Amino acid sequence: MDKLRALHYFIAAAEDGSFSAAARRLDVSVPAVTKLVSALERDLGVKLLDRSTQGLTLTARGEQYMESCKPLMTQLAEADRALAAPGERAARTLVVGAPPLLSRSMLVPALAEWHDRHPNVHIELRTVDFLTVKDTATRGIDVLVALGWPGSVDLVQRPLAQSRLIICASPAYWRRHRMPVRPSDLTNHVCPLVRSPEGTVLDLWRHSRDGVVEEVAVSGWLTCASRDDVLQAVLLGQGVGRFADLSVWPLVRDGLLQPVLLDWDSSDSPPFSALIRPESKRDAVVQDLVGFLSDLLQPIEKMCSDAFGARPSAIRPRWYASRSGRASRVPP
Repeated sequence: MDKLRALHYFIAAAEDGSFSAAARRLDVSVPAVTKLVSALERDLGVKLLDRSTQGLTLTARGEQYMESCKPLMTQLAEADRALAAPGERAARTLVVGAPPLLSRSMLVPALAEWHDRHPNVHIELRTVDFLTVKDTATRGIDVLVALGWPGSVDLVQRPLAQSRLIICASPAYWRRHRMPVRPSDLTNHVCPLVRSPEGTVLDLWRHSRDGVVEEVAVSGWLTCASRDDVLQAVLLGQGVGRFADLSVWPLVRDGLLQPVLLDWDSSDSPPFSALIRPESKRDAVVQDLVGFLSDLLQPIEKMCSDAFGARPSAIRPRWYASRSGRASRVPP
């Protein structure tokens, strides 16, 4: 249990008189607040809040505990504000997590510019290659750039950009093989696939055009746990891959990848989001980095829109977070 976060949630719930009001204030889900406050009560062995249809009220022990904790929380908030104050030169480390494709092609080249604005901030960049964000993957990370649908993760989500999935291969591969005219033609191609953290092989590629939807169960001889490995195989001419366009934009721009089927709308295209801890909402350095990431990705999203077409809606696909062996076998 994250004791500090549990205290934040408990105090907010007590002050607002309900879990839902506390969740709105903290910009997290109601189950997240309820779960962590209940865990705090179990850890202390004391009931802190009385629950009723009228809302929440502090128990006698809960009131005593809250009065003891609030000065400590105030002191902590003041310490945070002091570090974020203009002109403050205190050094700190900011841990940033991001998918490897995005880190290599965009973040590493751009972060030096952000560091010039914050010379006393040391950046620790971690590779987090995932499709479903889990609590274990976010531990110790201050800002997490997520590609996908984070779901019920107990973090504040800030939208950054919307991707479009594009089908690509190397020019050398297309010289040896006939380009597909429609999605169903992909069954004639070798497609390296990625397996999600839940164990699902993402072999179902959906496209639509003029009201016609084509769902294709693609296949290949290679399945990888990392999208980075799938990209490497495709760059080496070993097959056809499907990628978020923002992640591979430099490779398409430089002619290393050649997209096809752009006259078909892609489905299941994941959004990019920044995830931060609720207590970091007032951290000026964290918020400045999130703004920098948005400013970095928005122009690239515009270039990708001009090159590959309009952004699709970011609807969470039915296979997402499934534990089925293959996405093509997930029931509708």
